[in-house]
Amino acid sequence: MDKKPERLVPEVRFKGFTDDWEQRKFDNVVKRINDKDDNPELPHIEFENIISGNGTLNKNIKNLNSKKIGTKFQKEDILFGKLRPYLKNWYFAKENGIAVGDFWVLRAKKISVFVYYLIQTEKFYSIANLSSGSKMPRSDWNLVSNSRFNFPENTIESIKIGNLILQFDKLITLQQRKLDQLKQLKTAMLQQLFVNKNYKQPILRFKNFNGNWEKRKFSELATIRRGLTYKPKDVRECGKNSKRVLRSSNINENSFVIYNDDVFVDKSSINIAYVHNNDILITAANGSSKLVGKHALIHDIPDNSAVHGGFMLLASSNNPEFINALMSSPWYSRFVNNYVIGGNGAIGNLKKDDLDSQIIYTPIKNEIKKIGHFFNRLDNLIALQQNKLTQLTTLKKYLLQKLFI
Repeated sequence: MDKKPERLVPEVRFKGFTDDWEQRKFDNVVKRINDKDDNPELPHIEFENIISGNGTLNKNIKNLNSKKIGTKFQKEDILFGKLRPYLKNWYFAKENGIAVGDFWVLRAKKISVFVYYLIQTEKFYSIANLSSGSKMPRSDWNLVSNSRFNFPENTIESIKIGNLILQFDKLITLQQRKLDQLKQLKTAMLQQLFVNKNYKQPILRFKNFNGNWEKRKFSELATIRRGLTYKPKDVRECGKNSKRVLRSSNINENSFVIYNDDVFVDKSSINIAYVHNNDILITAANGSSKLVGKHALIHDIPDNSAVHGGFMLLASSNNPEFINALMSSPWYSRFVNNYVIGGNGAIGNLKKDDLDSQIIYTPIKNEIKKIGHFFNRLDNLIALQQNKLTQLTTLKKYLLQKLFI
């Protein structure tokens, strides 16, 4: 008995659409625009103006005028950054303008939104990334334009798919804006609520607190411990007789995270104390100096389940929330910039003794508690908004996988 041919349909569809999709050459559906212009009254979008993978601009469109020559585009045209290995600089035009640099300007008339998300799928990415070049490899239009992609037979289905994901993009943009505003608030509060250089009082204080802050060494406020040095033979699978090793990867945007693929070692190889909740995990050494000094407050981890690795430091304090916030303040940034050794291929290194010896200003105990609690709540709110953003972007990725073929 002959096997029925496999139908060309996506895994998820809108109700009422049952027809198979059709394979079409890309340039039979999408037109590449090559009209050149340098009109200074039109916005000129360049590669660096587009936030990679986001589809938004980092500047107001009205501030992007220039006299450079580029490819003229219209509202609802698609800009695709063809410079490899990025391939994630895309933009759906909201008005007329000029694309300057390594862009394809694509026009697809009624299904432009559908095509905008088609170019964000893994299939399109893999084909565009096959193109080769020399010093500055770029996607090859001849290869992409002659490749076959799957399109709905019914234009209405294409429009529905594009508009659905467009709504998620709008939600992602709004969520990103909320997150950015909270991060900006935290930056401002760190500058206002901590003592700045050469001053003994902060600019902003909670009610009923006054007087000068006192000088103290960092070692008086926190006890710092070096991490575990282990050998490859000590590494084990996660299990009853193994313990997690916390590394730089467990600090994400100043938040503590654990992963299923964290490193685990045999517990017999552990010769240091276990970490505890409310300890502060600090990256002490890293191939990228920019990552040295990042830190996070450990939370929600079982007792005696983890140690910190050899390239990490651990700070324990009676006021961990305050110390963690202090380590995000301008003082700490200056300390890291002045003391971390690295660059030119060297591993950046933050030394325990250097941090211990730092002189800082601190208020009385009650004000310490107040400041620490404030920043801990703000960090939790930032983490919550970051999780929401991650969920939205994950859902968008799922839709790109399931609504396209």
